[in-house]
Formats: sequence, C-alpha cells, structure tokens
Amino acid sequence: MPSQQSGASVPQRVGVRELRGNLTGFLQRASKGEAFLVTSHNQVIAAFGPPPIEGHNRRPGALRGKIRMGTDFDISKQDVVDVMEGNA
Repeated sequence: MPSQQSGASVPQRVGVRELRGNLTGFLQRASKGEAFLVTSHNQVIAAFGPPPIEGHNRRPGALRGKIRMGTDFDISKQDVVDVMEGNA
C-alpha cells in the first residue's frame, strides 16, 4: 500500500485492484479525512473521501408561521391552461 498522506491537499491515487484488496483500510482512512482518486489503467474513474461538512443543522418547523400562501396559489389563468393542454 502507498504511504499515507494524511491531510494532503492532493488526493492519493489508488488502483482499483489495490482498493478492492484493502477496501476496509481505505474506508477507515477516508473516515479520518483522507481523499482518494480511484484509477484504472492510469485514468481517474472515481473519487471518494470523507462526507462533506454540513454548513448547519436543519431545524424542522423553524419557519412555522412565517410562510404564507397566496389565496390564488392554485388558480391558473385559462390561457396558461390552454397552452399546457395544447389548445393554444
């Protein structure tokens, strides 16, 4: 296995055969922040690494009471309906 480059800015290249032979090890390294480019016949075919860092946590219901729908949100003008139905 090639030397570890923890924290390197350039992802390490790894061949498909090497990745298949030590998938668990590569996944453990990815979970620690390493990224890899998977190659086949010296061509990059995939990239994998740690999941992206999320900017913030969702809070379901945070906008409750702040969003209002217009009274006409489900009313379509007849000319728009005709175009959609092919009658224009």
